[in-house]
Amino acid sequence: MKTVTFQISGMHCASCVIKNERSLKKIAGVQNASVNFAMSNATVEFDEKLASEKALHHAVEKNGYKVLTEEHAKDHKDHMQHEFKATKQRALVALALALPAVVLAMSGVVLPYSLAGYNLSVLLQAIFGSTVVLVLGWEFHVNMLKQAKMLSADMDTLISIGTLAAVGYSVWAVVTGLAQLYFETGAVITALILLGRYFEAKSRGQASEAIEKLLELGAKSARLIDAEGHEKEVPIEAVRIGDILLVKPGEKIPVDATITQGATSIDESMLTGESMPVDKQVGDSVFGATININGAVQVRAEKIGSDTVLAQIVKMVNDAQVQKAPMQKLADKASSIFVPFVLVFAVLTGVVWYFLTGDITQSIIPAVAVLVIACPCALGLATPTAIMVGTGLGAKRGILIKNGESLERGKKIDAVLFDKTGTLTEGKPIVTDVVTLSELSEDSILLYAASLEKLSEHPLASAIVNAATDKKIALKKADAFKNEAGKGVRAIVDGENIIVGSTRLMAEAGISSGDYLSKVEALELQAKTVIVVIKNNVLVGLIAIADTLKSDANDAVAKLRAIGIQTIMISGDNQKTAEAIARSVGIEKVFAGVLPHEKAIKVKELQQAGLKVAFVGDGINDAPALAEADLGIAMGTGTDIAIESGNIVLVKGNPSKVVEALLLSQLTFRTIKQNMFWAFFYNIAALPLAALGLLNPMIAAGAMAFSSVSVVGNSLRIKRFNRANAR
Repeated sequence: MKTVTFQISGMHCASCVIKNERSLKKIAGVQNASVNFAMSNATVEFDEKLASEKALHHAVEKNGYKVLTEEHAKDHKDHMQHEFKATKQRALVALALALPAVVLAMSGVVLPYSLAGYNLSVLLQAIFGSTVVLVLGWEFHVNMLKQAKMLSADMDTLISIGTLAAVGYSVWAVVTGLAQLYFETGAVITALILLGRYFEAKSRGQASEAIEKLLELGAKSARLIDAEGHEKEVPIEAVRIGDILLVKPGEKIPVDATITQGATSIDESMLTGESMPVDKQVGDSVFGATININGAVQVRAEKIGSDTVLAQIVKMVNDAQVQKAPMQKLADKASSIFVPFVLVFAVLTGVVWYFLTGDITQSIIPAVAVLVIACPCALGLATPTAIMVGTGLGAKRGILIKNGESLERGKKIDAVLFDKTGTLTEGKPIVTDVVTLSELSEDSILLYAASLEKLSEHPLASAIVNAATDKKIALKKADAFKNEAGKGVRAIVDGENIIVGSTRLMAEAGISSGDYLSKVEALELQAKTVIVVIKNNVLVGLIAIADTLKSDANDAVAKLRAIGIQTIMISGDNQKTAEAIARSVGIEKVFAGVLPHEKAIKVKELQQAGLKVAFVGDGINDAPALAEADLGIAMGTGTDIAIESGNIVLVKGNPSKVVEALLLSQLTFRTIKQNMFWAFFYNIAALPLAALGLLNPMIAAGAMAFSSVSVVGNSLRIKRFNRANAR
């Protein structure tokens, strides 16, 4: 299967989307097709053995639209700018020509001149009105004819029939000497619809600017250090994995890389949304497009092109905006039957009015109003524009929302289930306490322990060695080293028998517990793992190790509780340790001693209890639970498989971003619901008014244009989102 995305020019409403989707899905070998009105593109998944890109393009072009293929990709932005300017010019010229027609018609002025037996006032109305409808509105009529050839109809069909009916009737009225003319009605309808499309295009451009801004963030060149140590500037496309690059203060990091020389601070706000610079030194990872603040560094390129974090973010945001939310599918379905219904309704309106009044004039105007007011454009824009703005804003804040469905899933979460390690905690154990129980100093205790632990592969061993290294303690040689699995290690250091390990070693060594037991229990109550240090069968010290909480963990839990969401922690730790960590972060409910494969089972249990569950995790063993949850939130600092399984990815992995992600999801979905309500309400309320003759066609045209612009404008309000006022 192959997936392609291509731009479509000429779509004006939701019915255009439906038509193109249906045509694409009819092609043999097409698995799925999704056309996005707001982004003017189509994404198609198809079997290359049965279908081709040429066939896909032909299906769209047969419907009367233009496909901007790969060859036009570079010119696409210029094409859109040109189309945008042309729409603006047509709208302004149409308004300029419609205005005198309206003034002449409404004022009832009869000019003291005639030509070929017709008053000049009538002729000017005919010239201005017909020029606007037939010349400036030609695209409506051309598209209407294309659709008619295929026995189809869309929004352009409604506009074309409505405006041509107004002008056609007026020409007939002039010829037959009737007093009532509607040249100005057709002209104003055309002008207002063109103006509405201009504003709509402008608003859609603002809604889709997120991807453009992300793409602009990348560096355009890099300083390459060659084999001789010479520095030269090269295009970013010329950088290869393994190249050594120089980055000076104030410059952008060219690609994802590892620092090989120097130290600095990096502004990673474009990736994480956090404004505070991050200190970096040799061995640390840096990411393309982030900004080097205050130190020249040399970095080794690790990921380039489409593999960089920035490129992956752009792809994820793009995918999210292309894929349809379930609510959008409902809108598309409604739009697919709406245009045929309106055509029939307009004809019935005209027939009923003629039957009641016997007057063709009084019959045609309500029918035209029905045709003009019934625009499904707002329906087509309601969901995608909100998703575009929401996902784009999320990306700027380090929250990657994979698709519209993820937004809908996040609309109502009752409980957030946090994995402990790497999610609420840093995932890097550190020494928190060194307790001496003899004449030895704390540094001596660390010296003995680290001299043994440097030979161990236990996860806690590195914490002890790092603590000694930070204090610049010179380690000694350990002889006769022996590892006792699950208990600890023993060796001889400077002729002294040293044992380092768990408290179980005490009994085996025959050492009395004495009063040290209360100290051990006190440390364990603080969720710390206690390591004993024994010298010549005498307990000389205790070392406490803990996986420290992330700085914003408490704040995140408090805010979730404040917005009515229950927080639960899940951990493989024993009950006492798990409860101590949960207590310190403010979480009341704990699942302790949970094996990796049992995490998804716990999620199911909560769902069966009637809760909508969000699971937050970062490890490989979290993937099943992330997939099982109503909403999976993966820490971007975690493993690839966890990130792949999550519906939302937090780039930096801060717990506080969980709150922000949920609030942004709720706000975006709330905006979608508002848009959908007004789009449906507008059409449901306006059609009867138009049919009853209570809505002038010109007012209907203005209202129709306003409905689309208001929906996009409401979506743009999401840009004002921040955590403080999101609710």
